[in-house]
Amino acid sequence: MTELSGKVAVVTGGAGGIGRATVERFVEEGARVVVADVDAEAGASLVEALGDAAAFVQTDVVDAHQLQRLVDAAVERFGALDVMVNNAGVASPMVRFLHDDFADFDRVMRVNVLGVMVGTQRAARYMKDHGGGSVINCASIAGVMGGSGLAPYRASKAAVIHLSRSMAVDLAPYGIRVNCIAPGNIQTAMTNYDMDAVTRFTQPLPRRGQGRDVADAVVYLASDRSAQVTGILLPIDGGTTAGPPPSQVKLMLSAPSDDPRPEPSS
Repeated sequence: MTELSGKVAVVTGGAGGIGRATVERFVEEGARVVVADVDAEAGASLVEALGDAAAFVQTDVVDAHQLQRLVDAAVERFGALDVMVNNAGVASPMVRFLHDDFADFDRVMRVNVLGVMVGTQRAARYMKDHGGGSVINCASIAGVMGGSGLAPYRASKAAVIHLSRSMAVDLAPYGIRVNCIAPGNIQTAMTNYDMDAVTRFTQPLPRRGQGRDVADAVVYLASDRSAQVTGILLPIDGGTTAGPPPSQVKLMLSAPSDDPRPEPSS
């Protein structure tokens, strides 16, 4: 498989979860990959398993200097940078809005939004003088759909979606494509809930998604097959953002109403 043969990629948050699956798929498809992560042990272990096609650079994406060092390391090690995957992200606590003290707001925004913004900028500064490239940013269906709790996280992922579209327009004259993915309920260290129940009640496709499902979509957006694709949001969610499964609609329609709110006056 040589979908990405000759390409050099950087994947932030690449030592685990969706990032790791993406790194592995990139290497399978012939790319050389720089894995960036704060977890040095996991990152070093991954690149050791992948061999000469991968390298590890410990990186905290909230630090612009470290992101620049990451881009420079990719060019120095592999001679180019064609693909930037801004995957690193953190969650916020599952706290209802009225009880949230927003103590994690700054950290969530700096990692999830500023890290994407600066990572794209530093990669694009190289790409604009070297034939363009592809940037893929990782948002979430939490940035598309409203819901209870996770207010800082939801806000950060919505920001990534809009930011990606704006950067796509700004960078298009340089041959740089910017796209955004929105994974749904994929089992990672951040999704510590009953995945089977969530899939059954909220996802039309009765199939549990894997990191590789997301990675396959990232491969497409990184490849030359998507040469005419920029500024899009691609949900990878089993249909969750399209609407609830038929079984849940049937259940809702058959349930008796216990809404305590009064009927609106005419």
